[in-house]
Amino acid sequence: MSFTARQNEIVLKIATAAQQQPVLSSGLWFHHDIRDNFYYASYLFAAAVDQPEKLSFEAKGAKETAEAVLLEVLALQDQDSNRATYGHWPLNLGTSPREAAPNALPVELMGSLMAFFASRYSSHFSSKLQQAFDSALEHVYRSGFYRQNNVFGHHDAKYTAAKLIFGERYEDAALTEDGRSNLGLSLAHIRKQGMSEYNSLPWFWHWVQAFTCAWHLIKDQAIKQELAGMLDFLWDERSAFYLKGAFVGAHCRAQKHDIPLDGNVLHDYVQFGDFELPAQLPRTEYAGFLFYEAPEEIRKRAINRSEPAEVKKLITKQSGGGTTKLHSYAYITEEFAAGGMWERYAEFDNEQHRWDISLPAGRQEGVNQAYFFHPSDRNGNEDPRHQTGNTEVLFYKNTIAALYAIPEGTENRIIGILPHIEWMQEPGMLLGQTNQVYWSVYVMQPCVLECLSDRYVVTSEGAHNGVIIEAVSCSDAKRIGLPIFEAFAAEARRNSPIWLSGENLSVRYVTRDETRLELTVDSQGISDNRINGSAVDFSEYTL
Repeated sequence: MSFTARQNEIVLKIATAAQQQPVLSSGLWFHHDIRDNFYYASYLFAAAVDQPEKLSFEAKGAKETAEAVLLEVLALQDQDSNRATYGHWPLNLGTSPREAAPNALPVELMGSLMAFFASRYSSHFSSKLQQAFDSALEHVYRSGFYRQNNVFGHHDAKYTAAKLIFGERYEDAALTEDGRSNLGLSLAHIRKQGMSEYNSLPWFWHWVQAFTCAWHLIKDQAIKQELAGMLDFLWDERSAFYLKGAFVGAHCRAQKHDIPLDGNVLHDYVQFGDFELPAQLPRTEYAGFLFYEAPEEIRKRAINRSEPAEVKKLITKQSGGGTTKLHSYAYITEEFAAGGMWERYAEFDNEQHRWDISLPAGRQEGVNQAYFFHPSDRNGNEDPRHQTGNTEVLFYKNTIAALYAIPEGTENRIIGILPHIEWMQEPGMLLGQTNQVYWSVYVMQPCVLECLSDRYVVTSEGAHNGVIIEAVSCSDAKRIGLPIFEAFAAEARRNSPIWLSGENLSVRYVTRDETRLELTVDSQGISDNRINGSAVDFSEYTL
């Protein structure tokens, strides 16, 4: 299937969902987020115009519904140039959208996408919709929301793209040049420092979306080539941590629909197409419209995982306290990936997702990530994204060791999230299997295993605690003399780790390839990680 066919599939799927959605008395479908109204209406309009013969409903009526919702969205813009919120839209619409306060976020993303949508479909607009788009976009341009200091984050990616897009639309050479300067500075920065917002979702996709939107709209070939360089970098970064729709390894931040289940997969689906489009699409942003084909070698690397690969990335974080170097590790095979960030870094709202073992997206029902963490709030079971810094780790290929030296006065409970498969619980360990992967999980302290609809949750208490989790593909297990799960389980029972708890907390474990792993945390919280007796070598970690 071509990328165009995959985009058309997305458009039809979301258009169908929009058509089935009841229109509220406000004239909108949703009050939780204005952007969803714009996205759904865009897809419904596009499907009615581009693929009417494939619709299961009447195209003319669908186009009229989409127009009505788009008009209502555009009408919610603050068009009073005397107000600080000039050019903005409300975000959460509440019970009365017309009275909802404007917010700075919607225009960041919607503004450029509106320019793209108008450029592509204006010939199909009614005169009323054409006038509404022309007015709204001019107010966006005149608002100057994009005139911000560039600190090389996802907001800046959208500001930079907006400068280019609106500079070109309104023949503002100074604004276009400002955008081009920002683009050059941003690309130079990430090439030198790495993505400080490492594997951050959905914000990584906002980078991709913003610059792809600009790439489609910009006519200046020199700027277009610079945008292509940025997009090549972004897709190279994505492919390094890609496994059939899963975004593996550590994450700077993530929304609930990406931890512990990779749900934000539409851009991956269009680019790579090596997994099935899921039934639920929690983010319907413009993957059905925006596409830039990554270079062939990047796509091949992402899709071809026939041989295991280690990814070792160096990331620079800059803050008021100075510069910090982080080291990101991933071990990726055809059937699973393991890895994370060696260092704890206090990301926004304690959202650093430190480590996990991931399965390909959609390989089975329920979550596709397995990990343990010490929660920073009491809501850890319901929202397993917020972690304390009381974790030390050791990564070696398909094995992850983690120790939790929890300070006195802090809740001494760790939580584990495991895929929804059949688990055997035995003293000190859990054993499980999918169709392709065998799992062994060792927990230092006694634990409780609870089955939920889409996952298993492990709870274990103790001021000193630890976890070893190892994944082995069924084919690799067979190759090393473990042809069935029972043989794997018997070998796992014989190979339990050695836990030591006293003044220091430590674990020793010998992997199936006879590599000796040792992780220790002393009374001061300082860790020491060793592989075959040697300290971890970070010299191979590069940008």
